[in-house]
Amino acid sequence: MATGFTIGDGYAMYRGPVGDSAPHRHAAFQIAVGVGGDVAVRDGAGTVHRGAALVVAPMVAHRLLAADDVLTYFVEPQSAFADRLRRTYTRGIVVAPDLVAVPEGDVGPASVRPSGQLDPRLARALLTLLERNVAMPELAAEVGLSTQRLRALAREQAGMPLPRWRLWVRLRRAAAALQAGRSPAGAAVAAGFADQAHLTRAMRDMMGLTPAAVVPVLRRSRSSR
Repeated sequence: MATGFTIGDGYAMYRGPVGDSAPHRHAAFQIAVGVGGDVAVRDGAGTVHRGAALVVAPMVAHRLLAADDVLTYFVEPQSAFADRLRRTYTRGIVVAPDLVAVPEGDVGPASVRPSGQLDPRLARALLTLLERNVAMPELAAEVGLSTQRLRALAREQAGMPLPRWRLWVRLRRAAAALQAGRSPAGAAVAAGFADQAHLTRAMRDMMGLTPAAVVPVLRRSRSSR
């Protein structure tokens, strides 16, 4: 069974086994595909959703149930591929048979292209936060919005508050540092967390995983290149 982890522009991809994850909510769309069978997700109310492929919308509380082999994409809201998901999978957890065979070769290029649905000012703000840490008043001024309006656009169009996007960006940086060979403590500092414990709490809350769980997969992915 192949395992791997990729961090690309506008998306991340994981392939491998999963254990029962902790309940969590992330700032991206998640596509979970069962390899050789169904994948199952339990929502915040306790209902189990099962299918060959599932889409979880941003900020929906859930946990992925244990499986031997799962292909998972995290698609960021500022991307053109997220536009495709927003058109069909706007709420909750939805069975998505049309995404069973979606290849990374489709997700990657469509994730690099900018969204055509988001307000361009919001899209610019999200991309700015990917590049650098900017205080909210300064960010709003850069994109020509009031702070209040920028916050509202993030909730209305991207489905999340901007602080969750900031956290996602930091976790993205931590994952990249881990994959590059940094220790969890070093990755925490590099990504702007107070310490390793802070990174662990944030990763569990956002992704249902811990650095200890993802480091082996990240390292195997790095060594196979």
